[in-house]
Amino acid sequence: MTLLAHDRYVDEIAHQVQQLRAVVMSGADLTATVPTCPDWTLEQLVLHMGGALRWSGTLVRTRAQENIPDKQVARGDGPEVPGDAAALDAWLAEAGELVVDALREAGPDAKVWGWAGVQTSGFWARRMTHEIVIHRADATLAAGMPYEVAHGIAADAIDEWLEIVEYVQRTNPHQAAEELRGSGRSLHLHATDAPPEVNAEWLVELTEDGIAWRRGHEKATVALRGPLTSVLLAFYRRLPLDSPELEIVGERELLEFWLERASFG
Repeated sequence: MTLLAHDRYVDEIAHQVQQLRAVVMSGADLTATVPTCPDWTLEQLVLHMGGALRWSGTLVRTRAQENIPDKQVARGDGPEVPGDAAALDAWLAEAGELVVDALREAGPDAKVWGWAGVQTSGFWARRMTHEIVIHRADATLAAGMPYEVAHGIAADAIDEWLEIVEYVQRTNPHQAAEELRGSGRSLHLHATDAPPEVNAEWLVELTEDGIAWRRGHEKATVALRGPLTSVLLAFYRRLPLDSPELEIVGERELLEFWLERASFG
């Protein structure tokens, strides 16, 4: 699968950080529970995201060849003043600058440790793009704000998640991933609003050897149709399947089976 340009990912990280900062400074209740991540408050969600940006930026900046523990990441645990929106905003802005500057300086091919078989800085540009795309959705849902993401980014986020499922099936004896095998069952994702050049349709087949997937319009056991942002959020279990903008054609049980078992992380 063709990836987006490295600079496109880095630009998107910078954009998503700005958008997440807007949520922080919107007056939203930082103590509110995040509906899609109910173990976290909105503040804890932002702390998680900012910590991930600082961690990955540190990996790239130092060209780390092995994982760096969280406790070794400078200011990775948050601002000095908890519960203060302005302090949280400044801390998040600094985290964004750290990772964006590190990724721009490194380019896509610098050798850096990564956890999914790709040992380059380019892996972190893509992974952090989609990490913040999804967690910004969590934050905006918690704050009751509208959410949208560029079609090309949303489509690549679906590609990446399918690649992660493939990777886990190949390398990790994860029970949930193992259950995503079989023969004769398939899923079709169909974005109804994306321009043709995005090619925002996917066929995912559950085979005995693991999942196999490709872009394109093909018949499947079950199809999930709707605007691309909605399909993305449903695929990441951020939007209920009963949402009015979504349509399910075929065996809904298979789609639910997939979503339950592909939610590992």
